[in-house]
Amino acid sequence: MDQLGHAITGTKHPTARSLLFLRRARAYAALGERSLCYRDLSEAETALSLQPVDAAPNWCSWMSPADLAVDSGQCLLDLGKVDDASAKMREGLSLLPKARDKTRGIFLTYQARGLLQSHDVEHALAVTEEALELARRIGAERCVAQVRELAPAFKPYRQVDGVDDFIVKLHAA
Repeated sequence: MDQLGHAITGTKHPTARSLLFLRRARAYAALGERSLCYRDLSEAETALSLQPVDAAPNWCSWMSPADLAVDSGQCLLDLGKVDDASAKMREGLSLLPKARDKTRGIFLTYQARGLLQSHDVEHALAVTEEALELARRIGAERCVAQVRELAPAFKPYRQVDGVDDFIVKLHAA
């Protein structure tokens, strides 16, 4: 984390700073460091709201409010705030432009994982199927792989209508 802190200190562009704060927030969330995570999410939001004088560096030029919302949702999910996480992820997905469908597929798998954690299996199934369909349509193998990684989480819910069919479809993908 020290290297990330050093990178944040040495970075002046607000979009780049926002992304670095967001990455550190994700790391803090994974470690269960709630207050440090929230602090960095706030810093990421503040930095992204600033109007830059010049274009963002290429390595972070894609960063947008949609990315911030979904990754904030992932942080909240890691911290056990499932309902808040789901709301943030929905917000981010609604902000994502059509041109970023590959990112949408990845974000949908994040959302499905959160829905499964909150035992909203039917909704998780619908979101996961949407992610798989999108990934197949655009040929995004990484997205297909992420959807496949969700399959074991559905196995305890085989009694739920549609889960068995989905698992079979997923193995065929």
